Amino acid sequence: MTTRRERTSHESRELILTAASELFAEKGYKRTTFVDVAERSGISRGSIPWHFDSKEGLLLAVFERAVALIRTGLTEAPQETGDGPDRLTRSADALFSLPATRLFVTLLAEALEPDSPIRDRYVELHDTLRDHCRRGLEWMPLPDGTSAEALAVAVIGAGIGVHQQWLLAPDRVDPRAALAALRALLAGAGPAAGR
Repeated sequence: MTTRRERTSHESRELILTAASELFAEKGYKRTTFVDVAERSGISRGSIPWHFDSKEGLLLAVFERAVALIRTGLTEAPQETGDGPDRLTRSADALFSLPATRLFVTLLAEALEPDSPIRDRYVELHDTLRDHCRRGLEWMPLPDGTSAEALAVAVIGAGIGVHQQWLLAPDRVDPRAALAALRALLAGAGPAAGR
C-alpha cells in the first residue's frame, strides 16, 4: 500500500516528465531549462533535481519513458494482415502518430554528438525498429542480392526522413502520401515485379 506522500511524489515526477517531454520535443534538450519545466509542470524548480539529480538525469528518464511507449506500441499493435508493403506502411503511419516520435526526431541531432548521454540509447532504439521492420520483410520476396536487414535500414531511414521533413514543413509535406509512395516502391521491389 502506497502512502499519500509516495503518490504525491509519483504524480509530481509524472508531471515533470510530461512537461520535459513536451519541451524537449518543442525546443530541444539544450534550450530547455529547469525553469521552463517548472512553469510547464506546475512543480517547483527545486523538485526537479530532487527527482532526477540533474538535467541529464531528466533527459535519460524522458528518453526511457518514450522508448517504453514506442516498444509497447510495437509489441501490442494488432497483427496486421495484407502484404508486406501494406503492413510496413501501416506500422510507419502508426509510429508517426505517437507523440514520442516527435521527441525522438527532435533529440536526434543531440544524440549524434559523441558525448551525448542518449547516443547509445538511440542505437538500441534503432536496433529495435530495424528488427521490427526486418521481421515484416522476411517473408516478402526481395530483389536478388537484397537482404531484409539492408532493406529495413533503408525503410527506417526513409521513415525518419519523412517525419523530419513533415515536422519542419507540415504545410509542404504529406507524410501519408510519402508512405504510399514508399509502399509502391516496396511492392514493386520484389523479384516477381515486372515479370
